[in-house]
Amino acid sequence: MTVVPIRTARLLLMVGALLFALVSDPLPAAARTSGPGSSRGAEVVGVTQVADRQVDLSVRSPALGGRTVKVRLLTPDGWDPGDRSRRRPTLWLLHGCCGDYTSWTARTDVARTESLRDVLVVMPEAGWNGWYSDWWNYGLGGDPAWETFHTKELPLLLEHDWGASSNRVVAGLSMGGQGALLYAARHPGMFKAAASYSGSVHPLLDDESVNRIMGFFAGQDNDPLRVWGDPVAQRDVWEAHDPFHLAKRLRSIPVYLSCGDGTTGPLDAPGSTSALEADFGRQNQALAGELERRGARHVVTHFYGPGTHVWPYWERELHASLPMLLDALEAGR
Repeated sequence: MTVVPIRTARLLLMVGALLFALVSDPLPAAARTSGPGSSRGAEVVGVTQVADRQVDLSVRSPALGGRTVKVRLLTPDGWDPGDRSRRRPTLWLLHGCCGDYTSWTARTDVARTESLRDVLVVMPEAGWNGWYSDWWNYGLGGDPAWETFHTKELPLLLEHDWGASSNRVVAGLSMGGQGALLYAARHPGMFKAAASYSGSVHPLLDDESVNRIMGFFAGQDNDPLRVWGDPVAQRDVWEAHDPFHLAKRLRSIPVYLSCGDGTTGPLDAPGSTSALEADFGRQNQALAGELERRGARHVVTHFYGPGTHVWPYWERELHASLPMLLDALEAGR
């Protein structure tokens, strides 16, 4: 695994070679974009080829207080980020709570999926429990602003220097499933379709759901009120991050929802159960009903009954939803 500057990386990545030298070179101006709190904006400060067709970008983000975070790219065949005449459609894959930008390639066969060899797959870091949100921080905002990083800073970097087009779809699991629907709803036109696997898609469903997500917010000794505030006093903030309450904004794009019911399923170890999956199952049922009530044009649901909150189901659901996602990309060309 070798870190190289952007200019050198572009040449070597074109032929898929593993890189074995560390050199230094100024970053191109196009690798910067405007972002809150800095005149320079976000910038790529390092490039690492980790495997065939897998490239990690180290991005310094003003939205994240100037910290550097990773974004993994799964690159398409013939990818040449310097060829501005050929921009590639992108599939964004969002990780769940307690995971990171490596989760999808480490835990699934996404890197070996033939139907993705003409698509640039974007797997950004979103924090251990970042919840794809610009944190409320007692009304002060500021670091971390994951939504700003993902929806403002990162797309411009990818389109300027890394061969991406503005033709995008998004999918995610658990926390990332919520993020996929949030971004599609809160940024109309940014994504042509969205898929959520075992997603937290209606955290305001009931007290159990609220308490569960507050428990996640409190992970790693975090103050849970920093994320969205108090679920009663800051109800408007919570509703603004609850896909059920944003269903009207999702009705014009294809949406894929899948979830189990938390009982032992065919891909589980014997005797496995998951109260988390059972809760998310109820949330997904509620969202599906609300989308129907709102007149959503294209909703695919796979509520498969027995199944817990584990990776084998999410890998399966990615494959099941890919035809819908890739059709949306094709329609957006």
